[in-house]
Amino acid sequence: MKSKTIHNHIIVKGARQHNLKNVDIDIPKNKFVVITGLSGSGKSSLAFDTVYAEGQRRYVESLSSYARQFLNVMDKPEVDSIEGLSPAIA
Repeated sequence: MKSKTIHNHIIVKGARQHNLKNVDIDIPKNKFVVITGLSGSGKSSLAFDTVYAEGQRRYVESLSSYARQFLNVMDKPEVDSIEGLSPAIA
């Protein structure tokens, strides 16, 4: 079995965004991944408010301060760490 590295996984540790309670998850890259659960269980909090928000933040940080002033940026998610995540453009 391959070890989970930042090269083939997105590793989220201690996600506490909205109703998430210290969630740790390894998401494989280049795979079709589905997040399921009951209404209010934190699916969107994990996908959009944690993983996507951090990817967007990393992209915006790479821009000049002049370019950043024109962008609306999501808040930094409440999470201990996210490894293996590429910047998100969309």
